[in-house]
Amino acid sequence: MKRHSNLLAVEEALVRILDLGSYAKTTEFVPLWNAQGRILSADLHSKRTQPPFDSSAMDGYAVRHQDITSAPAKLTLIGESAAGHSFSGTVGPNECVRIFTGAPVPAGADTVILQENVARSYDHVSVLDPEPLGRHIRVAGLDFSTGDVLLKSGTCLQSRELGLAAAIDMAKVPVVRRPRVGILATGDELAFPGESQSSDQIICSNSFSVAALVREAGGEAINLGIARDNFTDLEAGIRRAVSENIDVLVTLGGASVGDHDLVQKALAAEGMQLSFWQIAMRPGKPLMHGHLGTTRILGLPGNPVASYVCAKLFLQPLLRALTGETHSEDIFQSTAVLGESVAANDHRQDYLRATLVPGDPPVATAFPVQDSSMLSTLAAAQCLIVRAPDAPASKKGEVCRIIRL
Repeated sequence: MKRHSNLLAVEEALVRILDLGSYAKTTEFVPLWNAQGRILSADLHSKRTQPPFDSSAMDGYAVRHQDITSAPAKLTLIGESAAGHSFSGTVGPNECVRIFTGAPVPAGADTVILQENVARSYDHVSVLDPEPLGRHIRVAGLDFSTGDVLLKSGTCLQSRELGLAAAIDMAKVPVVRRPRVGILATGDELAFPGESQSSDQIICSNSFSVAALVREAGGEAINLGIARDNFTDLEAGIRRAVSENIDVLVTLGGASVGDHDLVQKALAAEGMQLSFWQIAMRPGKPLMHGHLGTTRILGLPGNPVASYVCAKLFLQPLLRALTGETHSEDIFQSTAVLGESVAANDHRQDYLRATLVPGDPPVATAFPVQDSSMLSTLAAAQCLIVRAPDAPASKKGEVCRIIRL
């Protein structure tokens, strides 16, 4: 893979981050009502057959097919079968039972005649339009049978899967424990929204956007607050993360090369094994990755856009790997055409915030200013245009690779 100086290529950085080693997923059982977005840790076998009996698919009359081979066929009405209230008798020769959608087909009957295809007078029914044998009957097991594997391990439980899990009688489901992600912002200049701020401070926004990305990817976001630019504060934040059994510690800022960028040194003092630091991408060059015991470390840049892009590209795939999700969308495979020309790129892979106009193909237009501090353009963007290292200039209308937002 292509390198420049000591910078690691984006693809190689992702490979290292997704190397789970001996990581073992932990199962927990949660009520089905609270299981949306969770990842199954085991296959789900049906506890029942659906439908559990032959049932009517329509409102009408349950009959013996041999009695209606010619029209009009005159039958005697002997009872009613409704959903939840079956007819307990047996349909005999030239008899019928009034039946409603979802109701059990009574013994002796083998066909349902639509109610609009009969003429009824008190307890007598004339079948005006015969139906084929078995018409309008859902046979037992039409949908699934007891023991069928209907949802596989690794499936993300969303609306359709939850409905199926309910239908197979799963009150609780085995799911992968959510990875606990501690988010530690760093910097003397930061204050949370609503806190008193001095004239030289700015709002800490990264914690909120990264936490949202954590939840989107199935993780549990834990706010570790803001560590000031000193070893005491940083070490306290790191030790708290370890004590709370954090699976992934995300630090925000302080990982560059300035005099006040102490995060890497503080982590090393606590025993972090560094995997890499600095990658060939823009925004996000000072990305850091390592391990502190069983805790994975991901040091994101402090600039808000760089922090978001790195979390999207590296943190979310890591969390999906930790949960074993097998059906997540590949965000790296979309293409569009350029709405405006873009200049030649340098040695770092570039991620340009852009608008995206739907179409065949869609049209992606980069914002003219790409400063990594600008959250307004990030919020307005629908995609990131991906520019490979050393890519030549591209003209309006040329195909480009995008990551949808």
